[in-house]
Amino acid sequence: MGKTGGRDDFEWVYTDQPHTARRKEILAKYPEIKTLMGPDPQLKWVVSGLVLIQLVACYLVHDLSWKWVFFWAYGFGGCINHSLTLAIHDISHNVAFGNKLAKWNRWFAMWANLPIGLPYSASFKKYHIDHHRYLGGDQLDVDIPTDWEGWFFCTPARKVLWLFLQPFFYALRPLVVNPKPVGPMEIQNTVVQLLVDAIIFYFWGLKPIVYLIAGSILCLGIHPFSGHFIAEHYMFLKGHETYSYYGPLNFLTFNVGYHMEHHDFPSIPGSKLPQVKKIAAEYYDSLPQHTSWFQVLWDFVFDENIGPYARIKREYKLSKLE
Repeated sequence: MGKTGGRDDFEWVYTDQPHTARRKEILAKYPEIKTLMGPDPQLKWVVSGLVLIQLVACYLVHDLSWKWVFFWAYGFGGCINHSLTLAIHDISHNVAFGNKLAKWNRWFAMWANLPIGLPYSASFKKYHIDHHRYLGGDQLDVDIPTDWEGWFFCTPARKVLWLFLQPFFYALRPLVVNPKPVGPMEIQNTVVQLLVDAIIFYFWGLKPIVYLIAGSILCLGIHPFSGHFIAEHYMFLKGHETYSYYGPLNFLTFNVGYHMEHHDFPSIPGSKLPQVKKIAAEYYDSLPQHTSWFQVLWDFVFDENIGPYARIKREYKLSKLE
């Protein structure tokens, strides 16, 4: 358990991300894919249903013993909250109400944020756009671990700890790598979230708040759903920086597994990404893909060549202030 990992730096490349060129090529060959772009009219109902389920769950857990609060937080509520973070991911691309109603998407993301327990959606939107625009960009893409993470979390035991702490790294890393000023939407997100938390606490006490927040932290850490964090961009095969997963967990995670398709066409809702793969199958079937998020987590921990350093990085010819 103390063996040092095989990588001592990121995989530096001097080429552009592959998604831009592939998008142009696919659209030239299959222009009908443009009809898939735009809002998903079902998304608002699915997300609202999940939010309401969690609000009912807050009432149901308020009289439970603490051990059952944590049991249901991990086994049920956290799964829903993880799915809601991926709904927020989809909404960040304006697929709930369309680009013409951008503010509606931001407000709806705050609604989806409520069961997570902590304000998240507004900040995620701000940094996620950079992740697409500057994929792998040094000091620009905060999805990439820091050098310290790569250096320290290099043994199986430490990588398990890193997986457990993943929610905290995702929350704090932007403040270290590419800090941005707090905007009005983030203030609104925080005020709305704290107000709803206070209302829940007033009516049902502390246990529902712990149920929501603990579920979010636990299920964004060591959990089968969390395999997607590693599966999406960690370099399991040299030279490949984005991977898709086409298994059944996509049904519970807004098709986030269709990640190559998502980066090729970020304005297409997750619900329609399987159609992209079907139309342009020859572009995706031959690319490396994952078959199990659990296997991804296992390989991440025990393969010495895979760890926080197993990411492709590149320099962009602009400052992060631009």
